[in-house]
Amino acid sequence: MVFLVNLGRVVFAPLIEPLAADFAVSPTELGAVATLAWLGSAVSRIPTGYLLTRLDRHTVVVGSGVGLTAAALFTAVAPSVPALSAGAFLLGLASGAYFVAGNPLVSELFPETVGRALGVHGTAAGLAAVAAPLAVGAVLVVGDWRLTFLGMAALGALVTLYTLYTARDATLPEAGADDRHLLRAVRAQWPILLTGVAVVGTVGFVWNGLFNFYVSYLVAEKSVAPGTARTLLTVVFAAGLPAFLLTGRLADRVPNVPLLLAVIGGFAATVYALTLATGLLAVVTVSVLLGYAVHSLFPVVDTYLLASLPDHHRASAYTVYSASMMVVQAQGSLAVGRLVGGGLAYDTVFAWFAGGLVVVLVGLVGLHVTGHIPAGRVPGTPAGE
Repeated sequence: MVFLVNLGRVVFAPLIEPLAADFAVSPTELGAVATLAWLGSAVSRIPTGYLLTRLDRHTVVVGSGVGLTAAALFTAVAPSVPALSAGAFLLGLASGAYFVAGNPLVSELFPETVGRALGVHGTAAGLAAVAAPLAVGAVLVVGDWRLTFLGMAALGALVTLYTLYTARDATLPEAGADDRHLLRAVRAQWPILLTGVAVVGTVGFVWNGLFNFYVSYLVAEKSVAPGTARTLLTVVFAAGLPAFLLTGRLADRVPNVPLLLAVIGGFAATVYALTLATGLLAVVTVSVLLGYAVHSLFPVVDTYLLASLPDHHRASAYTVYSASMMVVQAQGSLAVGRLVGGGLAYDTVFAWFAGGLVVVLVGLVGLHVTGHIPAGRVPGTPAGE
């Protein structure tokens, strides 16, 4: 399920060029389409959080699968860019609903090894990002871009039915039974939530803008052929697969805040290095390092939050965090599209973004040293303790 809902968010990156050709618009004009997928993922999270105070986690997960299937069908028949944009937004709505319910469910199913479980879950999501460019390339050989979304709809229906069947016979956790007050959870947990938003919102903003224009960027300014550029986008996501597993396990064993700060620094360094890279070998090397760095962030920050938040606040507090950071990071593609459309080079835009991350990192280090960032769960203790 997580493979498919994440595919609905990332599939627009390798499709920007064929979509631009089909609808006779420039690639930069489609930046808003990718942004709407991520914005939809943000908008659905607070309403889903409220539903989780009334419904079981797995019920909401199944509902997100139904939404994904319907949204993919709608997108497959989109006759115009506005309709395509609406489809992207609907796919985002389904993904947001899934992550708000699915991540807490996974952490509660494996309370002793939250990082490892979230790492496996994240790997499945990462596989979607790896598969997206390859799947799009294969689809374009036998048909047009619409076939991509028809396939997603068919798979979404099958996986949703199987999830419903499996949940009926499974022993599901009751850790969230007392999680019934959204605002009360936010008031009690705001310091750790604000830390999560500051980290993932800013890094996600840069990452969202970078990967959605990665192919166009490499073609325009790194003298990389379109086919090779799509392959390199796959390389970036593939490099993140071991990051989910290895860094997720590491997050169970070491203090999470220093690990988070190290990940931010590594990502900022690789983004800036990409702007300096010349030649295919240099671009490939930086792409691998960049992919590993950014995908290390997700299991660490989710472990930091979900293992630290108490049972009676976990889903509600995580909902507000995830909605807030998604609103920030969803603007990345739109910002890049407008800046490049206004005449700036991709290298200049991403160098500025890397500088902004350094400013955020320095601020977070200062807050950590002075004891103003919550330390989170002590490694080795069960989630919520």
